Amino acid sequence: MIKHSDIPQSDFHHLETLWFQISGTLCNLRCTHCFISCSPDNNNLKMMDTDTVLTYLKEAKKHNVKEIYFTGGEPFLHEDILSILEQTLLDFPASILTNGLPINEFRADELDRISRQSKYSLEVRISLDDFDETSNDAIRGKGVFKQALRAYKRLWKRGMLPILTVSEIRDYFSSQESPLNPYQKYVDLLRAIGITRPRVKIIPVFEMGMLPIPDHPNLLTQDMMKHFDYSLLQCSSSRIVAQDGIYACPILVGEEKARMSKTSLKDSARPCNLYHSACTTCHLTGMTCRNF
Repeated sequence: MIKHSDIPQSDFHHLETLWFQISGTLCNLRCTHCFISCSPDNNNLKMMDTDTVLTYLKEAKKHNVKEIYFTGGEPFLHEDILSILEQTLLDFPASILTNGLPINEFRADELDRISRQSKYSLEVRISLDDFDETSNDAIRGKGVFKQALRAYKRLWKRGMLPILTVSEIRDYFSSQESPLNPYQKYVDLLRAIGITRPRVKIIPVFEMGMLPIPDHPNLLTQDMMKHFDYSLLQCSSSRIVAQDGIYACPILVGEEKARMSKTSLKDSARPCNLYHSACTTCHLTGMTCRNF
């Protein structure tokens, strides 16, 4: 057990990136590895009120925030998500993280329209967990692989350039040797469906949520952080807002120890404790939830 006095703190430099847990923990899928246990019946974090989202966007503008991200749960379960995106893009570049299933022809048209009309960029990230259909659907649900790629291609055909976001969960569960270049496997997958400019982001596994939590997790200490550049950690320049407050980072949203304020971005702009094993993962891997 690490003493409280030995828990390092991440310096806070400026609020550059603001995230919204817009759909709370409500999701249309029940992925076996979700680090915040999102599902169709998880309401631990509530859907955000539209007025609350817009209020935080106004405050973000005052703080000169550079970019906005919407995540969940599944953001497209929020009934006002398209209008919120349109409002956001008046002042900020925006990204939305989705499993892709809700992106039908209508929503693809709307995303294309909103993107074309904005002076700021709109990024869409679509999630998979394996380049093999059977392995992916074992984690995400039957038929999800094909539906996600179908959504990716819908946006591609309209001139958008989605980002395929994949986790390293296949290596976590598999006893087989990992391919030498897993990134290339996903690039090849997209090229196989006609995508000539594939974009892929790979993220590490976080042992939390629906995954088994180690009895003795690997935690950071003051000594481990000596001479470390804290600006490399996303919590030094980002925060995520949920209906019940503001948290240090998207991975720890809903964690009481990571809540920085209940109402104010200004109050949340302070150092946070690196108390969780997820902090160790970010430290060791250079992980950022941002697009790159």
